[in-house]
Amino acid sequence: MICDFGLARVADPDHDHTGFLTEYVATRWYRAPEIMLNSKGYTKSIDIWSVGCILCEMLSNRPIFPGPPLPGPAESHPIRAGQPARNYLQSLPYKPKIPWTTLYPEADARALDLLDRMLTFNPHKRITVEDALSHPYLEQYYDPADEPVAEEPFTFETELDDLPKEELKELIFQETEKFKTGAPPAAAPAAM
Repeated sequence: MICDFGLARVADPDHDHTGFLTEYVATRWYRAPEIMLNSKGYTKSIDIWSVGCILCEMLSNRPIFPGPPLPGPAESHPIRAGQPARNYLQSLPYKPKIPWTTLYPEADARALDLLDRMLTFNPHKRITVEDALSHPYLEQYYDPADEPVAEEPFTFETELDDLPKEELKELIFQETEKFKTGAPPAAAPAAM
């Protein structure tokens, strides 16, 4: 289970939530290029990028794109300086892509293929959630008959709830218990 505490945004095709889109929707190390470039029109493909970064960590035990830990003025420099001129971008030297096999020589070829499709720079060419779930690397876990779907759409009012930390932890615990097979619900862990 991958959780997002306070950075998630509503994705509702019946309503326009573009006013709520922000570049602060992903932890820096997992942030998709379109967010780093201050795009306001991102899609769920940003989550695919983030999961690709997590897959990299699973293959190497370290982040692929570690960044500065501190927020602040450095994060806003693209906004303050404006967008770079096209001719400047085209003048930058070409840097060939490092093959995934070089970075992860022990990894399964199918994992590297999935990784390549997840960490595609162009978000429109990035693998979709559905295609990623049915990718050969995940085939042993994929069961189209067992794909959880929300029972009802999330409402914007739910997004505004400001739950206390302990209540949020309890709700996450209860949700994960639903996915355990054959085990009765256990008591929530003690507060820290």
